[in-house]
Amino acid sequence: MWLYVVAVLLGLFLLRRWHRERQTVPRLSEKHVLITGCDSGFGNLLARQLDARGLRVLAACLSEAGATQLRAATSSRLQTVLLDVTSSKSIADVTAWVRERVGDRGLWGLVNNAGIAIPTAPNEWLTKEDFVKVLNVNLVGLVEVTLSLLPLVRRARGRVVNVASVMGRVSFFGGGYCISKYGVEAFSDSLRLEMSSFGVKVCVIEPGYFKTMITNTENLEKNFISTWQKLPEEIKASYGEDYLRQLVAMLKVMQKGYNSDLSLVTNCMEHALTSLHPRTRYSAGW
Repeated sequence: MWLYVVAVLLGLFLLRRWHRERQTVPRLSEKHVLITGCDSGFGNLLARQLDARGLRVLAACLSEAGATQLRAATSSRLQTVLLDVTSSKSIADVTAWVRERVGDRGLWGLVNNAGIAIPTAPNEWLTKEDFVKVLNVNLVGLVEVTLSLLPLVRRARGRVVNVASVMGRVSFFGGGYCISKYGVEAFSDSLRLEMSSFGVKVCVIEPGYFKTMITNTENLEKNFISTWQKLPEEIKASYGEDYLRQLVAMLKVMQKGYNSDLSLVTNCMEHALTSLHPRTRYSAGW
């Protein structure tokens, strides 16, 4: 009897959740969404995906080549802009550019997707500058972009979607990447509390292992080797070259498990932007 009651209650809970998550925001064709890091990977696919759905996509790219390629693959609705998230001037310029386009409607969605992983290595192999380089893009840049655009998002009672990682839950390797993703989780949680009374929802996307430029094995291997070559002899002697070989071998093993279906992540991003009842967190690929 109790099992039957539990099964019924569970079924009702799942049915209600399914119904809530299928409800979408009205007038999506009027909504502006700014996405950072649109040169490749998740950001590039999401820009194309939202454009196909009719949203007004403002795609921020790091390079003109990336912007040109994206414009060629999308409709005339999509607009591109160059953005370096480590430059306060670039962020201010893009904020002014966005304000001109959204007007009194405000910015419905901000997707903080730009990120890097290199330099990465065992912590002792790295310098302060190595950590700072990654943190400036993945965390400090994300924070500054958010703070700069937040008044426009608040005006629209919109969404902030921050890309963290499974590495924001458990740290497997050294360097600034995992630290930055833990920071994204913490910043998002505090911002969510602060923005709730303004009708702004803050969502976190936590991708697992996907095949993107960040996980490019060749780049990571070159990074390990170049970092090793710059180490003091004392540290090299302590670790030994076998340690370096094991790191490179581990990369090749991990590569076999990379998921190439990036839509598993971008579908979560799209839901966070278009659902009436978005989730607080989306775990994609794990």
